[in-house]
Amino acid sequence: MDLSKRASREGDFIFVGHRTGAQQYPMALRHLLRRRGHNVTAHGFRSSFRDWAEETTAYPNHVVEQALAHAISSGVEAAYRRGDLFEKRRELMETWAHYCAEGAL
Repeated sequence: MDLSKRASREGDFIFVGHRTGAQQYPMALRHLLRRRGHNVTAHGFRSSFRDWAEETTAYPNHVVEQALAHAISSGVEAAYRRGDLFEKRRELMETWAHYCAEGAL
């Protein structure tokens, strides 16, 4: 099925749970890892991404932070930053996907 059709039919979530349109439950990644025989937790995935982006790429901090959906702590900056940086975040996530596919994690 075409992903764009699926996304529009099921809502705003990329990883959709068993109920159509609902987000996946919080422990889904942990259970997937366990089923695949990995004795690890999902706790460090976001931190690993953040460290990787900072240490091995030249993506600006604000792009990485927005990719992590972190709130902008400065009220002034938040008032002026209205874009979603979608294309830059897409490129960042594509670079991350290539890194992960190489087995570096």
